[in-house]
Amino acid sequence: MEVPKELLEQSLEIIEIARNSGGKIKKGVNEVTKVVERGQAKLVVVANDIDPPEIVMHLDPLCEEKDILCVKGSTKDEIGNACGIEVPCAAVALMEAGEAKKRLKELETRLQALKK
Repeated sequence: MEVPKELLEQSLEIIEIARNSGGKIKKGVNEVTKVVERGQAKLVVVANDIDPPEIVMHLDPLCEEKDILCVKGSTKDEIGNACGIEVPCAAVALMEAGEAKKRLKELETRLQALKK
């Protein structure tokens, strides 16, 4: 789901906070797909500058089916930076929030309000 820029930035901050506070993330489309299929992800952030877009188009419906938050609209570079890597990254999944649990809950509430 495409979201407002402020929620997109908040989701990337959550990934960064989790990464820096002992949380657990998975990077890359293949790894993200695996944890979503297993129902282990709590939040998925997908880049919208992927070419061809077919590479990531399965993630949104898969997240919806598994009832996992999916935020789309970031760039590969922004996701890579949030993951703490120096290369672009198409998708990231948050598995354990670490110190970002409260912010994740707040993001979830705001995204639910957008769906209505």
